[in-house]
Amino acid sequence: MQVILEMKNITKSFGGVKALDNVNFKVMAGEIHALVGENGAGKSTLMNVLSGIYPYGEYSGEIIFQGKSCIFRNIRDSEKMGIAIIHQELALVPYLSIGENIFIGNERAKAGIINWDKTHRDATELLKKVGLKENSNVLIKDIGIGKQQLVEIAKALAKDVKLLILDEPTAALNDTDSDNLLKLLVELKKTGITSILISHKLNEVIKVADSITILRDGATIETLKVNKDEISEDRIIKGMVGRELVDRFPKRKPNIGKVYFEVENWNVDDPLIDGRRVIKDVNIKVHQGEIVGISGLMGSGRTEFAMSVFGRAYGRNISGRIIKDGQEITVHNVRQAIDHGLAYITEDRKNAGLILIEDIKHNVSLSSLKKISKRLVINDDQENQAAMTYRKKLNIKSSGIFHKIQNLSGGNQQKVVLSKWIFAEPDVLIMDEPTRGIDVGAKYEIYTIINQLADEGKAVIFISSELPEILGMCDRIYVMSEGRIVGELDKKEASQESIMRCIMQSNGGRS
Repeated sequence: MQVILEMKNITKSFGGVKALDNVNFKVMAGEIHALVGENGAGKSTLMNVLSGIYPYGEYSGEIIFQGKSCIFRNIRDSEKMGIAIIHQELALVPYLSIGENIFIGNERAKAGIINWDKTHRDATELLKKVGLKENSNVLIKDIGIGKQQLVEIAKALAKDVKLLILDEPTAALNDTDSDNLLKLLVELKKTGITSILISHKLNEVIKVADSITILRDGATIETLKVNKDEISEDRIIKGMVGRELVDRFPKRKPNIGKVYFEVENWNVDDPLIDGRRVIKDVNIKVHQGEIVGISGLMGSGRTEFAMSVFGRAYGRNISGRIIKDGQEITVHNVRQAIDHGLAYITEDRKNAGLILIEDIKHNVSLSSLKKISKRLVINDDQENQAAMTYRKKLNIKSSGIFHKIQNLSGGNQQKVVLSKWIFAEPDVLIMDEPTRGIDVGAKYEIYTIINQLADEGKAVIFISSELPEILGMCDRIYVMSEGRIVGELDKKEASQESIMRCIMQSNGGRS
């Protein structure tokens, strides 16, 4: 096999913090090469250097692609060479069609006039290649996230891609969509397309990768060859974190108190489609000091339920009761929810949980400005002190409290989200996918923080798509399907099989 890409001695810093320190990375033509490491290890930064997002001059080192030394000043330069990057946050326009999105910036046009017949004809051919049967006239907003990922790949294929970079492509996908995407990468490999796969899902990495490069603290640790080296999740984790990780979930002896938070007969309608009920007669109870899981397939209504409870942030025609510490509370908006001691940690930290262009200091105080202000004037010293306290308490890796959020790794961004809500001193925490897109080391730290909150007597609702996480963290589990609670399992009786059985039986009962 020939070398298609070599990155030599790549060094890149952000505000005095070295994100990449003399990284060397070599990829063979026609392979699937996985790039793994903890959050902050430098994976995305390295790929942003390669794709020209961080242009030549902002880093030191050399990029050699197909035998030529390359200087990429922007993403168009790398695309001209056949390098395409697909980010975790997809770059699609919701209100344009699939066909229009595939050829954005690469229009099928002559003399400035777009040939729509050719656009949709070519789009249909590309959709066949990625195994998507959707009509190219369908709007992006009307297809699921798994299909949107396939559109992104079709968009890359339209640019005659030779090297495809995928940054956490399955982070937001269910198991079926993840499997389909991984199978597609294997099919593309057969056509000669080389892929670089960044993923925290090590089982997926082992399933499809030919080579695995491990980064740690901005440096290359090693590259494992699948046919040559002994490969296991434990082996990779040891390289990522620099030690054996014996337990994925921290030990905890629960001290469960009285029923503290209840939602009764909760119903929610879709905010856009008249007459479509999304949440149907949901009832849950959470005790003090208890971590209660909500499990279910994508589309089961978990997030819609959580957001509607948190100040009616989702839905309309909402009915039902919220009872906290034996008293019914009125929660008509997010401000009221916060005032009643509720916190919601969103699954979408970048768009809904943080202000990316702001620093750690301003994000930590965001939901609790009353605590650090008097007569609408913020006390700067108090705000600084709060940010410094939580930066230290949650081990947020940064140059200081003035470090911009957009320059933090995903795991450290998530710790800022947690800091923001812990600073608000809530009694009830609703956590929606709190470890999505985060590596095993950072996950362990966040699990430890969640356990500490439960030990302090908080009532915790824990929503996750990852069944091992639900089973490892939760004292009791509600199972959701099609907007309903279809099962309730104690920790002792809960298993992946029992959770899936609840979902399958409920679906079968209404088919």
